[in-house]
Amino acid sequence: MRLSCTLWASSLCLVAAVAVAQSAKPAITLDEYLNTTDISSARLSPDGASAVIATDQPDWKDSIYRHDLWIWNAQSGLRSLTHTAGEDEPKWSPDGKWIAFLSDRSLLGDDASSDTEAGSDATKPRRLWIISATGGEALPLYSEKLDVHAFAWAADSSALYFSAQQPLDHDETEARAAEWQDVIRWREQNRGDLLLKVEIASAVANTLLTPLPNGPAAAKTAKGRADTIATSTLPPSADTVTKSQLAIDEIAVAPNGKTLAFLTGPVHRRTENPSDFEIYLVSAAGGDARQLTHNQALESRITWAPDGRWLHFLVAAAAGSLEGPYRDVQGRLYRIDTESAKVERLGSSFDGSFDQFALLPDGRQIALGMKGVETQLYLVEGDHATRLPGQDGAYAGIDSAAQANAILVRHSTVNNPTQVYLAADPLHPDQLKALTDFNSIFRDRAQPEWQPYSWKSDDGRTIEGVLLFPPGKKEAKHLRMLTLIHGGPADADGNRFGADWYDWATMAADRGWLVFRPNYRGSTGCGDDFMLEIAPHLVSKPGRDILTGVDALVKDGYADPDHLAIGGYSYGGYMTNWLITQTTRFRSAVTGAGAVEHAANWGNDDETWDDAWYLGGQPWQTPELYQSEAALFRFDKVKTPTHLVQGGADIRVSYLEGETLERALQALGVPHTFLVFPGEGHSLDKNPWHGYIKLREELKWLEQYDGK
Repeated sequence: MRLSCTLWASSLCLVAAVAVAQSAKPAITLDEYLNTTDISSARLSPDGASAVIATDQPDWKDSIYRHDLWIWNAQSGLRSLTHTAGEDEPKWSPDGKWIAFLSDRSLLGDDASSDTEAGSDATKPRRLWIISATGGEALPLYSEKLDVHAFAWAADSSALYFSAQQPLDHDETEARAAEWQDVIRWREQNRGDLLLKVEIASAVANTLLTPLPNGPAAAKTAKGRADTIATSTLPPSADTVTKSQLAIDEIAVAPNGKTLAFLTGPVHRRTENPSDFEIYLVSAAGGDARQLTHNQALESRITWAPDGRWLHFLVAAAAGSLEGPYRDVQGRLYRIDTESAKVERLGSSFDGSFDQFALLPDGRQIALGMKGVETQLYLVEGDHATRLPGQDGAYAGIDSAAQANAILVRHSTVNNPTQVYLAADPLHPDQLKALTDFNSIFRDRAQPEWQPYSWKSDDGRTIEGVLLFPPGKKEAKHLRMLTLIHGGPADADGNRFGADWYDWATMAADRGWLVFRPNYRGSTGCGDDFMLEIAPHLVSKPGRDILTGVDALVKDGYADPDHLAIGGYSYGGYMTNWLITQTTRFRSAVTGAGAVEHAANWGNDDETWDDAWYLGGQPWQTPELYQSEAALFRFDKVKTPTHLVQGGADIRVSYLEGETLERALQALGVPHTFLVFPGEGHSLDKNPWHGYIKLREELKWLEQYDGK
């Protein structure tokens, strides 16, 4: 469409006005950028009139992340529900009177108990607590040191079901300590889970008899509670429903309350075989469980249909497939008949990737679907998936009311932080009522502008990504460019908000970088074939996608070829480590938690099955691929100054991969620095200062080698 001269002039004025408005706003500081409140979950009350919201926020003074609960209703708005900074995973009771949640709050006697196993964190378990929906004091469901893996309300709200590792009694603990001292038996010491039931009335009565810490009678009862905890294993009011040789990671109660479904996982928390992840059924009265599924997929989000016949579930992106042997495809939706065990795939006509879903009271299913750079809501009926009217950007975290026709969602765009919204009409999620207003500082700071960008890879395949421009410089040319690579690889960058140590593209854009975020092969949202084309060339094929994208941006005049940088974390770190062996065009690199070889990483990480699938077999089956796809054996070509980081307790990508990379750079005389964050796993979620220092030093590294 050709603009008229008048409209063209008006458009130029509008663009100029936007640029001036952006330049008039101050740049966001690093302190402001990382002081964000993240919404980890949001659950809608059964009647749809209230919501409980869980948030994570850095506590700089105590060097921890706070995990708090909030409650919203139309009369009072949003208000704080808990205050101890250790609560998450809230769930409403079916009658709407209680909210159950997990918390690591300490109880009297926790520090005095001696029955701790080597290597465990038994002194601070995540117990199950309940609080009235009207507020007040939260109450623990039990005092024993049981770390809850999953929980669910009974259908009539009278009890809670939860899973925990089968405990050892005091004598068994003492005998084990005498025989093995501090020796860790790698597999033999693992135990499966118990599925337990505790009646709310008896649990509350027992709790009220024993004062909580700092209560008026706390000092007098501390020793008594410590003695009780030290000699007991299970709560006296707990009934064992069933035992499992595996961990129990999800529990779902049938609408009639008579049957429980549960989902298992490996006790050692390492994905070595998809058969560890299966769905089971057991009578609520107790007994042996019946295995319902037998496949090579990692099921999740088990949810009963209102009719009590079907059980719905998700197989997330890169979590295998029910259709034949294991392979990493996009997220898929299924349901299974609990009597016949017949499985049906839902929404199969959708060529994007499904994620979370919710069932309405009448049984209709609404799901999140990622396609391209947007995640929207879809009505799923049989094979069909109909996109519902929605706002541009990314929806997330859908939840439905059991007794009302409403849904709760989260929504964000690149420049609009994630908030929780209520959609009174679930088929019109474009009509939203905001329940939260976190991170409002971003409205008052200069914001980058963005656009999708596509190019042809070296084999003719069309690849898409996202460009973020510095504030006020949309469509500017000859900019210094940072290629920032997402992790996964089963993920995709798009029109959604991110502001943390991992997702810092907007911060880089605010510092004057054109940020290129490529959705290389293996990413979600572009079809199953697009994901599958990454195997078995785990880094070389997506690496060519990324480099051809950089070439295209240089050719199109966006990127200055003399001012290029590259970076990424997790799989983005894998790719960064590989790409600096393929070219010397990048002035600097920032990489984190990325492997440089695949054999040791296969043996060390917690997703070993997936590693082997990507590379066509175990290390002894395809040794040539394990070597040809490894950056380590090409490091003699590296010239790029590289800054690297690693969590000291990371088991997703072993800390030793970072040590190997650092040693190679040292041997080659390549400028580098290596930061290790003690106690941190892959997600750097222990101490907010670690993420702060990570991003601060990465930005400094980029400026050191390519100042403005």
